[in-house]
Amino acid sequence: MYAILGVFWAVVGIGLLLGFAVFRLVPFAMGTFDGPLMWEHWLALAGFVAFMAYAEGYHGFQKSFSPRFGARCRYLYEHPSWTRVLLAPFFCMGYFGATRRRRITSFALTSMIIALIVGVQHVQQPWRGIIDAGVCVGLIWGIAATAVYAILAFTSKDFSHPPEVA
Repeated sequence: MYAILGVFWAVVGIGLLLGFAVFRLVPFAMGTFDGPLMWEHWLALAGFVAFMAYAEGYHGFQKSFSPRFGARCRYLYEHPSWTRVLLAPFFCMGYFGATRRRRITSFALTSMIIALIVGVQHVQQPWRGIIDAGVCVGLIWGIAATAVYAILAFTSKDFSHPPEVA
């Protein structure tokens, strides 16, 4: 029974984490339109949103993070422990109980994201809003992809993504 709660907590936890990021970024993204935009702003907006949809949404989430997250949810269900269930979102993100390479990658990626967040806070509008609009698109794609792969991990007969468990 607690394995089901762990999977539920993992999916809800990642959804809340990513959803909160989108919630915090949307006002800055919308702030882009508070002033007049020149052609270079519109070009940068379209280009960066397209780039982030591909790089973060498709490549980062849909092709990498989300299938592994789904596989780790399934592994959590099949091999529950109190630690994994209690810290399910972090387990499914690969912060512990993962291969050494996965743990290093997870922590390094998180550190880079934090550094980028700190750096982007110093960028003035409309450029900050352009960046945040692209990030929002990537995160929304990521939320959807992660939910789909979490469902596929339990409903698909040929779900063969590796959980990268140590």
